[in-house]
Amino acid sequence: MSALPSDAGPSPGRLGAGHPLLQAMVEAAIGDGPPLMLLHLDIDHFASVNENMSVAVGDQALELLARRLDVLLHGRGRVWRHGSDEFVAAIPLLPGMPAPEVLAEELLAEAELPLSVLPYTLFLSAKAGISLCPLHGCSADALLRMAEIAARQASHGGERIQFYGGQSLENVHNESVIARQIVDAIPNGELRLRFQPEISARDGRVVGMEALLRWQSPTLGLMVPERFMPTAERLGVVVQIGAWVLESAIAQLRQWRAAGFDDLFLAVNVSTLQLLRPGFTAEVLELLRQAGIPPKCLVLEINENALAGNVTPIHESLAALRREGVGLVLDNFGTGDSSLSALVRYPVDMLKVDRSFIRTAPAAERETAIVRAIIAMGHQLDMKVIANGVESEAQLGYLRRSDCDVFQGYLFGEPMPAEAAGTALRRRYLRPELFAAGKQDLTLLLVDDEENVLRSLVRLFRRDGYRILAAGNVRDAFDLLATNEVQVILSDQRMSDMSGTEFLGRVKMLYPDTVRMVLSGYTDLATVTDAINRGAIYRFLTKPWNEDELREHIRQAFRTHAERRPLRGDAAG
Repeated sequence: MSALPSDAGPSPGRLGAGHPLLQAMVEAAIGDGPPLMLLHLDIDHFASVNENMSVAVGDQALELLARRLDVLLHGRGRVWRHGSDEFVAAIPLLPGMPAPEVLAEELLAEAELPLSVLPYTLFLSAKAGISLCPLHGCSADALLRMAEIAARQASHGGERIQFYGGQSLENVHNESVIARQIVDAIPNGELRLRFQPEISARDGRVVGMEALLRWQSPTLGLMVPERFMPTAERLGVVVQIGAWVLESAIAQLRQWRAAGFDDLFLAVNVSTLQLLRPGFTAEVLELLRQAGIPPKCLVLEINENALAGNVTPIHESLAALRREGVGLVLDNFGTGDSSLSALVRYPVDMLKVDRSFIRTAPAAERETAIVRAIIAMGHQLDMKVIANGVESEAQLGYLRRSDCDVFQGYLFGEPMPAEAAGTALRRRYLRPELFAAGKQDLTLLLVDDEENVLRSLVRLFRRDGYRILAAGNVRDAFDLLATNEVQVILSDQRMSDMSGTEFLGRVKMLYPDTVRMVLSGYTDLATVTDAINRGAIYRFLTKPWNEDELREHIRQAFRTHAERRPLRGDAAG
């Protein structure tokens, strides 16, 4: 049984209106002081103590518990009574202090020790909710509300401790570390730049680099912006970090130009808060002037969400930069909240297709349709289109055939330090073999999920001198189509992952110049008729096949393909 020292002092008071002391602790946390942990401790089912043992016993128990919690903190923080059976503790997280969850466990353990209120011995249980300043909020009222919400979530979810927002203990600890350290990242020299090549779709030449921010946290290691920039924005240091990135990137571009690499652009991400600053345009132009860099060599990447509202300062900043020759890219296009009218209002030079659309290409029908539509729309608006997140040869082949202009992704290089990026610039061309013009063979793609049938067809057509590609499933077929010039496709109808007519219907959208045929022992007249009427298939052939007749059908298909091409060229001219 826990005994209370006789000199424990007066019981902690209640959290009064306006709670000036707590607000002062909050203001210290958002100033130069350490982060602040606010804990809401709720006693489980305390109403039963009042009902069964009297309100007087309940009041005495809460009074004793308040003193014990105050003694436990030993001056590390403050405790207040709050509500009928609740307590609030505010603890500055000084260097060397235990993690917030450890402090919460200490307070809960103290609350759950036996409590002697004669003639009773009470055994209480409790839940705790935690909010952190400045991570979760910057006012006492908001932090109190968040901690109370977290405590309620803990009660409903069967947890002893819950952070506001439902984050895991590890994540919240990491976020607390980020909030303490990110404010000193610039003076401590912890920010880093990495550079990722941007590649011409024509020949694989390096035409640009994107500067990508990293933070070398003293305790959490190298981190990408998605992990720390939201916290930096809440703390109000995102503009300073953005300014550091811009200055450092321009300094690096100056070095590369001095080394003879004067025909590339450097892309730098800028935040909405930077664009809203009245002096941003003048600062950018002055940095370029001091470095002796033509404005056209700098490209600023703006997140699509920055254009979602009709914000005059952003429009004025972008228009002024564009007039001076600075390039503008709309980043993550297709995932934000901006409308198409923003492309008319804002003077953007390039669209960068978000990697989420590239990841599933070329097999996913909806995503590939969106990518093709973005490329076509960009070209109609006289913009170039960059594909971000290109990681496979199949994606590259599909994007090249869709007339995308620039590629960026791990297929050509991961974000790298400046020295390695300089090596890539000296090479000039990355993965040139992927851009080499191939021989214009007569290429036949065979698709069938029965291996013995596929082998038989390969043997049959090999004698006719075709270049033969064989796929046992639809995904492999899409990959082969993306990386090869295919004129004729012969597909089985009944396959495990997709029917032949459905597969060829998708192929028609992606590769309309191909001649597409189905070979099947299964005949669904309605399906076949519909596919032929839609132009998805050129001919439907049946199993078992006559070898001579089947070979003649394929020869005719290649002749049909050859007859179509001049007509398309004449129409385009």
